Amino acid sequence: MRMMLRWTTPVERGNEAVDDGTMGKTIEGLMDRLKPEAAYFFTEAGERAGMMVFDLADPSQIPTIAEPLFHKLDAAVEFVPVLTPEDLKKGLQGA
Repeated sequence: MRMMLRWTTPVERGNEAVDDGTMGKTIEGLMDRLKPEAAYFFTEAGERAGMMVFDLADPSQIPTIAEPLFHKLDAAVEFVPVLTPEDLKKGLQGA
């Protein structure tokens, strides 16, 4: 299932994570593991934020994906199922 992972990191913890290298290592680890089809990094409500769109093979993967963000970046994490235009068209044909 195509999934969007979104996270935000509080400013103070984000500053520490940038300074000690944790931010780069954590994001690089996610990129290597998830092989996202898209990844973007931005600010949201004044905090560092990111999102990745990737294939979630099994929901049991969610804890192992989220825990590094929780533990290393004090991040708020959200998983959202997403559709491509083709997925939406197929779904609407069956409605």
